[in-house]
Amino acid sequence: MATARDYYEILGVSKSASDAELKAAYRKRALEWHPDRHREDKHTAEAKFKEINEAYEVLSDAQKKAAYDQYGHAAFQQGGFGNAAGPFGGGATSQRQGPFTYSYSTSGGQGFDFSDFGFSDPFDIFEQFFGGGASPFGGRQRARKQVYSMNIDFMDAVKGVSKEVDMDGKRKTIKIPAGVDEGMRIRFDDFDVVISVRPDSKFKRDGNDVYIDVSLSYPDAALGTVIEVPTIDEPVKLRVKPGVQPGTLMRLRGKGIPDVRGAGRGDEYVRLVVTVPTHLNHRQKELLEELRHDL
Repeated sequence: MATARDYYEILGVSKSASDAELKAAYRKRALEWHPDRHREDKHTAEAKFKEINEAYEVLSDAQKKAAYDQYGHAAFQQGGFGNAAGPFGGGATSQRQGPFTYSYSTSGGQGFDFSDFGFSDPFDIFEQFFGGGASPFGGRQRARKQVYSMNIDFMDAVKGVSKEVDMDGKRKTIKIPAGVDEGMRIRFDDFDVVISVRPDSKFKRDGNDVYIDVSLSYPDAALGTVIEVPTIDEPVKLRVKPGVQPGTLMRLRGKGIPDVRGAGRGDEYVRLVVTVPTHLNHRQKELLEELRHDL
């Protein structure tokens, strides 16, 4: 392990963070410090990027996380706890960096193995995950392809879509997988497509999770009710408990966006916005006055 900084501090999470929170924090930091976004100071960005991946590699693995929580960085130092490669055995010839697996030798040579993720080349996973650019860990250069941009609607990005387009005088069918996000690059045989997603008027996206505001009247918030909530599939019924507070987030598990690599779905979060009436008749004012005096 290269860094001596606290892994939780690097990702900006607490020790009690869930797997989903770890993944979201990792994705945010990795995108922020991807070397292609810091060309003016690429060496610093590469160091940060490796540090972020190293932290996620440990904290996303239950066994490694337990060892780190108990022993800190000493758990991964050579010779630590009676093992030449720390508590995880072997000759320390391979490691997992975030969603990437790489192998290395003590002579300084470095190779990559991305077979676990369905990609034959490290450029593919970097371009799918980060929306373009080459691996900061090195590797061979690829021949440049033509790159096209495509604007699609929010729901097309969520559910996937096929588009008929003209490219260099040829009619081609572009299949966009479900779950693509803004800036993702899709590789085809002889060209790449960079995706731009139009915002939706109702849903806001954060990774594979979606957020939506739903209005609730003051009486419904006070007394409780059942409301119908839009999702990216179809509306669902949601029970609101009496006395719910404005701004409360309610979670609909598994109602979010499909992962573009097939790793399940995100969640939907419903934010309750309590509306206060601005025009009251005489009787309504009387009732509210009674309520105010009784509380």
